[in-house]
Amino acid sequence: MALNIVVEIEWLTHAPVARAAAVYYDGQYLPDSFFNIDFLAMSYMLIYLIASFPVSYLIDTYGIKIALRIGAVLIGGFAIVKGLYGDNFQIVLISQIGLAIAQPFAMNAMTAVTAKWFPVWERGLATGLATLSQYLGIVIAMVVTPLLIQSSPELADYGAGFKSMLMIYGVITLTTSVLVFAFVRSDPPNPPGEKFERFQFVKGLKHILAKRDMQILIFVFFIGLGIFNAISSMVDAIAGNMGIKDSDGLIGGAMLIGGIIGAFIIPVLSDKFRKRKAFLVICMFGMMPGLAGLVFAADLTGGVGVNPEAAYQIALISSFILGFFIMSAGPVGFQYAAEVSSPAPEAASQGLLLFAGQISGIFLV
Repeated sequence: MALNIVVEIEWLTHAPVARAAAVYYDGQYLPDSFFNIDFLAMSYMLIYLIASFPVSYLIDTYGIKIALRIGAVLIGGFAIVKGLYGDNFQIVLISQIGLAIAQPFAMNAMTAVTAKWFPVWERGLATGLATLSQYLGIVIAMVVTPLLIQSSPELADYGAGFKSMLMIYGVITLTTSVLVFAFVRSDPPNPPGEKFERFQFVKGLKHILAKRDMQILIFVFFIGLGIFNAISSMVDAIAGNMGIKDSDGLIGGAMLIGGIIGAFIIPVLSDKFRKRKAFLVICMFGMMPGLAGLVFAADLTGGVGVNPEAAYQIALISSFILGFFIMSAGPVGFQYAAEVSSPAPEAASQGLLLFAGQISGIFLV
């Protein structure tokens, strides 16, 4: 969980303050370059498409401990380099790509850990807590980062503070990575439930893709996770398009706070009633009013720039509703995928769902 928190913080270090970052790194990249501020967040989605299946294969073949240790070394190393050279956009970019390569080692191990360490009736909650750690990391990036950066364009030092912010995160990430490397374990002392033979990785993928429930679930994640990834990556641009001057990250923060509350409630109810599909349907319908409110916030207040404060209030409420439902669907969906695709490896089922969401997230960005 700790590794998930820090790798998600590193994902969005620049996203909530993208306009301020563009000022800070002005002149270090071409204005029309693909490798710009927005690419820093999008790199996680792009690299995941390449790294996801090889990493899932590694988790399934060599075990959780080895995979998480590799992830910890990469995450800690690139995070501290990113902090030490936080004023150099080229080194920040290279470090971000390294972190993007490391991300699947933490993310794809999640359901594999819950399957080994928890009985069936607790796995929805366990997956919810693991997913919650990702959300917590994103909340920190969304809410804390603007406090460490001069995000008001009206002040002379607009954009100052990036190197110190990245260094603070780098030290925290490196410390966490060292602890994970030292104390991670593959198996609990008393494994829950009965052991049974699992498919090998490639056979497991074929088994997963042949199941109708998994095909539907992959499509659901293609839509839902793609929306979440796109909003998280472009949250400052969304605020700017509403006429909001300051890069405060609160739209993303509201979405994440709603998601954290939802991730506590919905997986627990799913475990209690032993229902997965019903709660996924509730989440998909529940997110629609929030998404509509976020998309049409400016239109509901007379148009872009007419009443930005009122549009902002609508966007915050809508983001909270969207986050509550769309983010609580994640842990329920991951656990449902592990259950319906068994005996395929959990890392394979989770990897496919995340893969679908990264593809759509890239298109939406």
